[in-house]
Amino acid sequence: MTADELFDLLDLDSDGQLRRAEFQEAACRLGWHWLQAPLYAVLDHLTILAPLPRRAFLSHLEQIERDPYGPYGQVLRHSPLLSPAGSPVKPSYSGGEKKRATANAHGTDREADPSAGFVPLLQRILGNQAADDYATLLREVKSPPPEIPAHDAAILLIDPQRSFTSGAWKWSIGPDGDHEVEPLRRAFANCGELLRRSACHLETMFTRCPFPPESYDWDERIAEFVDDDQLYFVKPGNSALWPPTNGFREWLASLVDRGKTTLVLGGCTLNSCVRVTAIEIRALMADRGMQVVVDLSLCGARTSNYARSEMFGGRSSVESAVREMMAAGVRVIARRSY
Repeated sequence: MTADELFDLLDLDSDGQLRRAEFQEAACRLGWHWLQAPLYAVLDHLTILAPLPRRAFLSHLEQIERDPYGPYGQVLRHSPLLSPAGSPVKPSYSGGEKKRATANAHGTDREADPSAGFVPLLQRILGNQAADDYATLLREVKSPPPEIPAHDAAILLIDPQRSFTSGAWKWSIGPDGDHEVEPLRRAFANCGELLRRSACHLETMFTRCPFPPESYDWDERIAEFVDDDQLYFVKPGNSALWPPTNGFREWLASLVDRGKTTLVLGGCTLNSCVRVTAIEIRALMADRGMQVVVDLSLCGARTSNYARSEMFGGRSSVESAVREMMAAGVRVIARRSY
């Protein structure tokens, strides 16, 4: 199939402009799955704010074909996050119309301590030992950080997508999928509550991992708080800093330039993507005075990763990840107020 033929299949209304909604519908009709997931992620990203004309579509596909990194190469430099010069066009949204409207509809009550909800959850699904271990870990990292004004902080939520709770990633686990993703559902619910409460005052950004179309969208627990044109970083691996063309480094630099001193991380999974990203950001930005904070109330992992394992010296994978982050200079907290 040629690039022209592919464009004709995706351009459902045949107007020479590929809009995000019609592209998403066409990809589902065509049965796009894992093989097409990288291209789906890139095209979704490039059509967030404006339709993609045929000429640009053909040029981008040609660039992908030539690039040794394919869809994760220089084509991402056309991201709506970046100007043609490679600098951020604007900061991330700090509370759009959809988030403000939903926040107003829900009111302003706060949950007392979302991090504590993990302990009874682990007790129910894993038993007393795992629950006690996690409670001990929370007490160890309990001390809250100094209050930081909202204009000094930003939030990064890593991959809060439906794939991890009701889609392809969960299905790949097998029959235990529902059991294994319960902590992720809890974490995403806490992320949704954070988005509701911080809709008008806290700069928030997201990453997304490439998945098949039916698994790519936001998890239902945060979807109602995220505007349809919310920007995000394409993140195909464990680190938000890869590929280097995805605009993430530029966003980090812009945070510092705009006076942000703290970046708070949440999302999934705690012992892989959150851990790797937090440590790499800390290493990259330490000399620029940025504090990296991982909020455990906003993070989740597979249920089995909260159980002790000989692989991690009798600790759980989660505890091992927390201690590795702390040793690297990342501040890990049970939760904080935003």
